[in-house]
Amino acid sequence: MNEMVLAASDVSPLSNGDSYNPNTWYPGRPQKPTKTTVDTYTITIPELNIRDAKVIIAGDSLDQSLIHYGGTALPGEPGATVIFGHSTLPQLYDPKDYKTIFSYLPTLKPVSDNYKGDEIFITYDRTTYRYLIYDMKVTKPTDLSALEQETDGSYVTLVTCVPPGTYWQRLNVKGKLVPF
Repeated sequence: MNEMVLAASDVSPLSNGDSYNPNTWYPGRPQKPTKTTVDTYTITIPELNIRDAKVIIAGDSLDQSLIHYGGTALPGEPGATVIFGHSTLPQLYDPKDYKTIFSYLPTLKPVSDNYKGDEIFITYDRTTYRYLIYDMKVTKPTDLSALEQETDGSYVTLVTCVPPGTYWQRLNVKGKLVPF
């Protein structure tokens, strides 16, 4: 897999107070309009007590919802559904507050020899999809690999800043669609 990386000059450090706008996270790769009759859906992550959190497709405000990065695959389709969410200091965590909703994302566990993997459920257009986490990776803010589209299956990638409460690096939590 080729790593996509932006030049440092193409990346906003997010310290300008605009960290709630996902369009500033990768300014060299802006969101694309996504044609769909559905503009919102929900995500549930049982391990984090996140239940039916609203996801807006190609939205621009992480303080009011999670954001499906425009131009990435829709849930259940080949490719990766990429969802951005905010994190802050864990002691401020509230699974219903979009400003803190992904603060505990680093505690999720992928599939291993002795663990089944944590689950992510996405309900899109009246269909619920189940994803098992298989990988977690911390990247530089200039690394665009979270946006890669592998079309050999249906995937989800959750993206947030780490350590929680900073904007220094990105955590990419990857899940693969599995049957119920």
